[in-house]
Amino acid sequence: MRHVGLLETIRVRDGSAPLWGHHVARLYAACAAAGVSPPRKLDVPGGGPDRVVRLVVTSGGVEATEREPGSLLPVRLITSRRRHEPYPHKTTERRQFDEALAEAAAAQADDAILTTAAGWVAETSVWGLYWWENGRLVAPPLELGILDSVARRRLSELVPIADGRVAPDQLAARGAFVANAARGVVGVRSIDGRAVAADAETDALASSFWG
Repeated sequence: MRHVGLLETIRVRDGSAPLWGHHVARLYAACAAAGVSPPRKLDVPGGGPDRVVRLVVTSGGVEATEREPGSLLPVRLITSRRRHEPYPHKTTERRQFDEALAEAAAAQADDAILTTAAGWVAETSVWGLYWWENGRLVAPPLELGILDSVARRRLSELVPIADGRVAPDQLAARGAFVANAARGVVGVRSIDGRAVAADAETDALASSFWG
């Protein structure tokens, strides 16, 4: 892991980075776990247009690039043929996600769900997955080796998150949505061609996500 960079993708919105504290906490924890010297100083991104700032941190320093935030339209998901490999820290070693995303593009979908060897939903190439059960917000447990995402940390400030295991063919009926720290909470339009209905609880979370 010595030659792998640690990633943070930070949303700048209305001139500030509302989730900056979560990003810094996760980055420094990942540096400690990976044996990478943490940055001595990180400047809080702000000002200018709404955008996503991408930081790559290695022992050699910090590289920053910028891009537009991306679409907020509900996403179309497929189930990837590729099995999920543990991804506890956000790094530049993203081959499994690149392959899943290419598979989705070939199927004219927006992204693909990677599953564990036991067939449980893990995460997509760029999103964390969430669903509703009897009014509770549920997500795959971190013990499956999924990323402890900044979006998940933010959502847990708004509503308790229960751990749950679900197969892809069960997900569409459970009010599924996706979230990440670049685009916030976004609905799911379909999973493997099966429509996912919009949910008022998801809309409420989307409205509250950025504070």
